[in-house]
Amino acid sequence: MDGAELTGKKVLITGASGFTGRHAVTYFQGAGADVAAVVRRPDVYSFGENVGVYTCDLNNKDQVRELIIGIEPDYVLHLAGKNSVPDSWADPLLVLETNVMAVLYLLDALRSCPEARTLIVGSRLKYTPEPGRIPQPPHPYSLSKALEEMVSLSWMSLFGQQIMLAEPGNLIGAGPSTGICSLLARHVAACEQATTTEAFRLSGRDNTRDFLDVRDAVRAYAVLLLHGTRGTVYPVVSGVERSLGEIADLLLSMTQAEVPIRWDGASSGPDGAGKQEELSELRRLGWQPQIPFETSLRDILSDVRAQQGRTRG
Repeated sequence: MDGAELTGKKVLITGASGFTGRHAVTYFQGAGADVAAVVRRPDVYSFGENVGVYTCDLNNKDQVRELIIGIEPDYVLHLAGKNSVPDSWADPLLVLETNVMAVLYLLDALRSCPEARTLIVGSRLKYTPEPGRIPQPPHPYSLSKALEEMVSLSWMSLFGQQIMLAEPGNLIGAGPSTGICSLLARHVAACEQATTTEAFRLSGRDNTRDFLDVRDAVRAYAVLLLHGTRGTVYPVVSGVERSLGEIADLLLSMTQAEVPIRWDGASSGPDGAGKQEELSELRRLGWQPQIPFETSLRDILSDVRAQQGRTRG
C-alpha cells in the first residue's frame, strides 16, 4: 500500500483507546493521516501529540451527529463495541444497543459525508441463521454481531454509502488484550515474579485457532478502507491454525520460570478459525500477514513484563 494515499486524509477511529484502536491510531498517524481518535472517556489512554481526541457516547445519536459534522471524515474505522460473551449474558440489551444501534447512529450521521468510506469491524463469532428454522444464536453477543452486519449492509443498499465489513480472527499483540495469548503471557510473567502458584487452565492441547497479529490486522483495515469493495465482508485472518499446545510450548520456551498449566481437555467452542482461501480477496488487494507468530508472542510477553515492572515500581 502506498502510504501517500492517506497523507492529509481525515481518518476517524472509534474505540480508539481499546486494544486494536491504539494500534490503529499509531498506524494511521504514521501513514500521515489526520487522525480523530474517538473515545468514551478521555482519561483512559494518552495518545501523545498530533492526535485529535474526541469524547463521544456512540449510544447518543445527537453526540454522534455532532461528531461527524465537526470532523467530516474521509475514512471511518469503526472498532468500538461490546465484545464479551459473558457480558452479553449479563446485559444483553446494552450489548445490542452498543453493537447495533450505535452503528446505525454512526452510519446515519455519515449520510452527511456521502464520499466517506467506512469499515465496520465485526466478528467471526456472528450468528448465521438457517433458513426456515427458529433462530438459535449461541449467545446475545453472536446475535448482536449478526444484526450489526445486516443493518450495515442494508444501510449501504438503502442510502448508497461506501460501507464494508471486516471479520478478524483472534488478534494478538502487545496491549490490553483479553485473548488467550495475552492471558497466558500474564500468567508466565506472574510466575516469574512468584506472585502466583496457581495453574493456568487451558482446554485440550490440540484445539486450534487462527491467530493474527493486531498490527497486520490494522494494515488490512487500511487496505480495505482505501481499496475494498463496498458491500463486501472480508475475513481478516492469517489462514494458519495453531494449537493451544503450540502456544503454551512457545511461551514456556521464553522463560526460565516454572509455569504450571492445567489441561482440561474440553472443547473451547467456536474459534473463528480461518482458511487459506479466505485470504484471496485481501491478497488480491496487496495485503498479506507479515509478522511471524513467535514475534507476536515475544512482543506480548515483553509488554506484560514491562507493565508488571511499572506496577511494582
